[in-house]
Amino acid sequence: MKAICLYFQVHQPFRLKTYRFFDIGKDDNYFDNHSNAGIIRKIAEKCYLPANKILMDIIRAYPGRFKVAFSISGTALDQFELYAPEVLKSFRELVATGHVELLAETYSHSLASLVSGDEFKKQVKRHIKRIRQLFGVTPTTFRNTELIYSDKIARKVAMMGFEAMLTEGTEKILGPQSPNHIYKSQAAPNLKLLLKNYRLSDDIAFRFSDQSWQQWPLTSQKFIKWLNELPEEQQIVNLFMDYETFGEHQWAANGIFDFLTSLSLELLTSSPFTFVTPTEAIRQLDVRNSLSASNPISWADEARDLSAWLGNELQHDAFDSLYKLKKKVKKCTDKKILNDWKYLQTSDHFYYMCTKDMADGEVHKYFTPYSSPYLAFINYMNVLSDFEIRVTQHLRALRRQREQQLIKKLINDEREAILQPVMADLIVERKIKARK
Repeated sequence: MKAICLYFQVHQPFRLKTYRFFDIGKDDNYFDNHSNAGIIRKIAEKCYLPANKILMDIIRAYPGRFKVAFSISGTALDQFELYAPEVLKSFRELVATGHVELLAETYSHSLASLVSGDEFKKQVKRHIKRIRQLFGVTPTTFRNTELIYSDKIARKVAMMGFEAMLTEGTEKILGPQSPNHIYKSQAAPNLKLLLKNYRLSDDIAFRFSDQSWQQWPLTSQKFIKWLNELPEEQQIVNLFMDYETFGEHQWAANGIFDFLTSLSLELLTSSPFTFVTPTEAIRQLDVRNSLSASNPISWADEARDLSAWLGNELQHDAFDSLYKLKKKVKKCTDKKILNDWKYLQTSDHFYYMCTKDMADGEVHKYFTPYSSPYLAFINYMNVLSDFEIRVTQHLRALRRQREQQLIKKLINDEREAILQPVMADLIVERKIKARK
């Protein structure tokens, strides 16, 4: 059996509005609702709705044969509900076919797995609950934010009961081995690993419309030829990419939707490959070997490490400042504070602070709403300063409330202690009178 596993990441952050130093202590609305709504609506029209229709048409035309997987972040789900409910409906219809697998991830698309085991677990549980509520399914495969993986994270994921996890097929953990096999975690042997074939995936996600690329234009026939040239013993090719590849990063005018359709149909009708979901893959295919990652890897940038989010002092300062508040936030009961805490953890905020140049820098510039990483840092830290003030004030209010409740209880207890003997004497007196 030779298999193709198509997996798409669906994620949109709640972007911050311009938040100045003079707003601190005066404005607790941090997010650019107008911009976020406009972006979601635009991407819905350009990507989500047309791409979902294509997938649905293929699923209906080839019942049981065409399969895909998605991980949809909690921040994306929240924004679909707010700004584009028809997108959520179209994803529900896809899942209802039984041929689309939904994966679990951190609700906030956060980096919590790197710093806080309890926060990480809490976010994953929240995401699973949300998936159950909206789609009626329970994920069994996990995909961490940006495919971040390490031995330490693998143990956490395995302890949560997941059967498999997706990550990057980088030589850092593979060495000379191919990503086109099922592996298992050396740190958690019950956890199976599906590795992205980054060369073939990035041919579609990044190079499809690059006319300077030697292989341009990319056609479905050319791509299938490359697949057919893979060694026979390589059982699975994992094509993992952002769903926004279709129509947003690669425009419809460049033929990306035609490519998606023709590639899928030709693989179904004239190739030895079978489409599988991640869970089907790990249950049907043999494990090749075990892999270890002492240092975290990801699918971002050429380094495929954490440097996209934690590669400079700005990012570390913002990241450390955020998670220093974790213990205080855990004591909070204010729903808005807890919701803001959730959205402030989204990895994109740190991605915007990246100061890389060359090819990686160009990718970061494409995604950021800021004119420079320094402005991204300043804006985020202004927001975080106000957030810390709110948390502190809320905890003080809770403390005063508890103190008042304690004082009231002590007064009541003291009053009861004083009145109890008097009441006892009255009861005895009434009993004597009743006997007479």
